[in-house]
Parts: sequence; structure tokens; C-alpha cells
Amino acid sequence: MFKRVFLIVTDSLGVGQAKDADKFNDIGANTLGHILEGDNYHLPVFEKLGLTDIVKNDGKYKFGYHGKLEPANKAKDTLNGHYEMMGIVYDKPFMTYPDGFPIYLISEIQRVTGRQVIGNCAISGTEIIKELGEMHMKTGAIIVYTSADSVLQVAAHEDIIPLEELYSICEKISKLVFNEEYKVGRIIARPFIGKPGDFTRTPNRKDFTQVPPKNVMTMLYDKGYDVLALGKIKDIFADTGITHGLKTKNNIDGLIKLSDFARSDFNGLLFLNLNDFDSKYGHRRDKDGYLKCLEELDEYLPVFLNKLKEDDLVIFTADHGNDPTYVGTDHTRENVPVIFFSKSFKYRGTLETRDTFACIGATILDNFGIENTLGLGTSYLDELK
Repeated sequence: MFKRVFLIVTDSLGVGQAKDADKFNDIGANTLGHILEGDNYHLPVFEKLGLTDIVKNDGKYKFGYHGKLEPANKAKDTLNGHYEMMGIVYDKPFMTYPDGFPIYLISEIQRVTGRQVIGNCAISGTEIIKELGEMHMKTGAIIVYTSADSVLQVAAHEDIIPLEELYSICEKISKLVFNEEYKVGRIIARPFIGKPGDFTRTPNRKDFTQVPPKNVMTMLYDKGYDVLALGKIKDIFADTGITHGLKTKNNIDGLIKLSDFARSDFNGLLFLNLNDFDSKYGHRRDKDGYLKCLEELDEYLPVFLNKLKEDDLVIFTADHGNDPTYVGTDHTRENVPVIFFSKSFKYRGTLETRDTFACIGATILDNFGIENTLGLGTSYLDELK
């Protein structure tokens, strides 16, 4: 048994279109494949771990095991991707609002928040603050918008609406939309700063979700294991099944906190989301920035990996795709990588593609001797030697 399991999500690092990509208009999407086009990249650690082999068949892997996972969930977003890893797949997808939210709901939002609403459309978050940020500053109205995902986002300038008030606004809205009528998956507070023409979103984002059903994290928690949540994991899982949660400002901050915990003596799961890939480069269709961000992670990895012990297991994966070369600004329906590494491994190899992200959660439960009563995924543990 591995005493500590580190699950690291490189948010949006898909590895090629899923078999149902046509239903999402994502034929040909391949986040990792497209950012690695040509040979102008420097990823020595990930090459040895097998990440590049997944899309390039370069045979450069030296350690661990690597393969691909297909999504079983019915969306291509953060919530469903992370939930599936932990053994949750909903039969009915959350609702999306490509034409904006119903007028009655907007009226209710205005009533419970005491503020007017502007926006109410599906659009990039950076674009809408460019368009409506100045109006928001003049009127105090909240900017409400959505995307291709099931999400209601609320943007506000930190000098106009203080953070605690913005979070309170989102809490009030959650009571309106976390139900069967509107079935919104997430609400995200999106604070920003700056002046017209030069607005910048801050790290003070906060996600609001419904309390999830029984899952791998709650099962570990109930058995007395440590469940450490870094980045937006605490928000995604509504702070349930978590013994200790820490927000992160960016990828580098997340990696520093990861290394700090690698020096600590815990027994259980550490679950980290590295969000910069998705929020800063995927949605903004910045291929060069995406690659640079991955190279920065690769450069930092030895600092973390050198702190590991023989009875540690590291799992790298992603929650969906967000191909920076693809049309639009939304996520892409893709398979995701899965990489297992431990200093105790005597062998290395490739893994067959499996049909659900839940195989990750099944492996974690198997490692800690907990019966998988969730009914999703099969463990890799017997293959990791």
C-alpha cells in the first residue's frame, strides 16, 4: 500500500478527441498534440514519465506507467471531470444556457442581490469585462455571464463590490439555481481590478457548487484518512470529505504548496488542481503560452519528485480538454492522460485506454483497502509494479 497519494490535475490538458467529440462539435481537438506540434519544446521530465509518448509515440519514457482515459460524463467541464475522477457520473447533465439565462431568473437575481444585472450572455470572461467593466463601475450593476459549460459567472470590480459582498451575492444566487428547475452546475465569483481598457482578473476567484454525493474523497474521510485539497478542489467539492483545504494563487503557488506537503507526514490523498493551463492559456487560445506553462511545470517537477518517498504514489491527469488552436474559447471534448509514478516501481510501461476517469478513484480506493461501492471504474493497482 502507498501511504501518500498525490493526484495532480493539469487542468484542460486533453490528449485527443473523445470518441463522442462529434456531439460536442470538437472533431480534431487535441490540446497536448497541438501544443507539441514540431519539436520546439523542452519537457525532459514529462518525456521520461511518458506524457509526450501518449500523443507522439516517441518511446522516450523511462519511468512509471502512462495511458489515456475516456470521459464517461456527459459534459466537458471542470465539475464533471473532477467528479468523474472521484466516482461520480450523473445520468442527466447539468443545463447550459447558450442564449443567456431566462428573464425571470435575472429578475430574481436582481431582487435577492439588490443590484441590477448587465451582460447575461455566453462569452469569454476577459472579453465581457472589456465590454462592460466601465459600465459596471459607473452603475454598480453586476456582470452576469455564462459559457458552453453549466456555469453562472458573476464579475465585479473589487473597488466597486468588495470580495465578501461578491461572495455573498453568489451564495444568494446559488439558492436560486441549484435545483431541478435551472440545474446550474457551478457559480463562479470573478473579481477584477484595473481601469477601463486595462482590466485584470484577480486570483480571488471562488467557485460555488452543490454538495456532491458520496465519492472517493468522502469515503477516505470517513475511514480516517487525510484528504488534502489544493487549488480549487475545495470549492469544486463544496468543502466536503476534506480534512484540510488551501487555495492557490496560480500554478507556481500550487507547486510550492505541493512541495511543502511532500515534506509533511500525512496518510491519504493530496488532490491538486493546476488551473493556469485552462484559465490563462486554453480559453484565451494562447498556444505558445500554454506550452511555456507546461515547460515551467516540467522544470519545477524535480523539486517535488525529489521529496518523494518509496511509499508515495503520484498520479497526473486532466479533467477535460481546451485546445488553444481550436475555434472559439470553450473547452474541448477530449480524452485525458493518466500517469502513475513511484520511486518503488521496478518496471515501466504503457496502459490500455480505459473508458472512465473513475479508474483513478478506483485505484485510490483499492490502494487504501476500501471497497469500491460506487460502481464506477476499475483499479490499476495490480498493474503498477
